[in-house]
Amino acid sequence: MRAFRTGQDWRPRPRGHGSRGRDCGELVDLLDTDAMPSGTGLARVVLAEDDVLLREGLASLLERSGYEIVGQSGTAPELLALVREHGPDLAIVDIRMPPTHATEGLDAARVIRETFPQTAILVLSAFVEIEHAMDLIASGERSGYLLKSRVARVDDFLETVERIINGGSVVDPALVQELVAARRTTDPLDVLSPREREALALMAEGRSNAGIAHQMWVTEGTVEKHVRSILAKLQLPETEDDHRRVLAVLTYLEAR
Repeated sequence: MRAFRTGQDWRPRPRGHGSRGRDCGELVDLLDTDAMPSGTGLARVVLAEDDVLLREGLASLLERSGYEIVGQSGTAPELLALVREHGPDLAIVDIRMPPTHATEGLDAARVIRETFPQTAILVLSAFVEIEHAMDLIASGERSGYLLKSRVARVDDFLETVERIINGGSVVDPALVQELVAARRTTDPLDVLSPREREALALMAEGRSNAGIAHQMWVTEGTVEKHVRSILAKLQLPETEDDHRRVLAVLTYLEAR
């Protein structure tokens, strides 16, 4: 694993631990991009994790793999102070941090992404949290969401770190499974029969009832029954039929 920017030599340096206990006020005020240090050519990392054993373990692993740990923190304000001071290539952040162990880490990650987008972000979580993960992933490239259990798979973890630093985005496979399962359980078209789905797909192509009947080899009366059933099953509001057909088509397109 080569942990340096192209064209730059990597030289190990003693690991810094950042400053602690400073009064930082609002999170966003901690980041002053004008005060960010210029790049040194090293792949530098800050770690934000309140579990000291896990944090030290990650630091040791990354240092042995050629990364420079420029700071460690156990709270979100400390993390932001370190980012302001060092301008790292990557911030590895636990979603839940003191004092409430809610979303302090994720909130800090958002501030970093908005204020210092050059810093890649890898968020660690003990559980699959779809809403939080999607919020981060939607923020753009150089970001990742990984379960802490995945860290034990050292090769996979190091590959993830390298991909994110190099501009990629990484999503934990468990999250992908959850997203697929969630989509399956919330598909509004599941209430439709196969023939009703076929009729709705033809509606989405802009066909009239006569055109749908011709494609399905049924009468227009049968198509009308399918359409009425589709509108009822999708629980579309009682308005003029043409408007309800448009809403049905939109529902179909959104579910694809």
